[in-house]
Amino acid sequence: MRHLWSFLAGVVVAPVTWVLVTLGQDGSARTVDRWVEIGKFNSANLIEPAVWLAVGGILLGLIGTLRTSPLGPLVAGLLLVTPYVGVFVAPFGMRDRIPDGWEVLGDPLPLRLPVENGTLFLIGVMLLMATVSAQRWRRWPRPVTEAELTSATGPERQDFTLTDWPPANPAERDTAPLNLGYPDPTPTEPLPRRPGGESPWSAPPRSPH
Repeated sequence: MRHLWSFLAGVVVAPVTWVLVTLGQDGSARTVDRWVEIGKFNSANLIEPAVWLAVGGILLGLIGTLRTSPLGPLVAGLLLVTPYVGVFVAPFGMRDRIPDGWEVLGDPLPLRLPVENGTLFLIGVMLLMATVSAQRWRRWPRPVTEAELTSATGPERQDFTLTDWPPANPAERDTAPLNLGYPDPTPTEPLPRRPGGESPWSAPPRSPH
């Protein structure tokens, strides 16, 4: 079913992209030529052709990059490449087959423009390259649910966390706590005092013992 929907999307996207690219290219070219003619420019005049091109790029990106069947990009690529390939075989006959004089919302629609400048051929080749990967033709694996994961691993499987480790045996701990500068409770023997009159630089006093 996914191949069918992708095929239909490719059949629809190809002519729509042709029209959008034609409107964008023709509008941009006529706008820039008008700027050069009058020596002034207004960037707002490019908004409409830029919108046509942006919508066409979004459609091409969706059909060429999404995780769908590659049959859509394949069909769209072949449809867009065919007019330019026909120029090699019978250029005048192919040119006469392309409609001319159409309009969309009052704007001219010269469908021959993207064929003659090679834009359709470029886009078509890009879409064909999107179908080269063999993995895109395979069905994408379904995400494993929690119930399937539990049945596959069995009820004996247990997940341990850092808090599940058993506490250490009290006998294995150090009996003496760490001393962090607190006074030692064991009294020490006081140092002997010097007799009166002795210089602090004299020999150290001797213990009476």
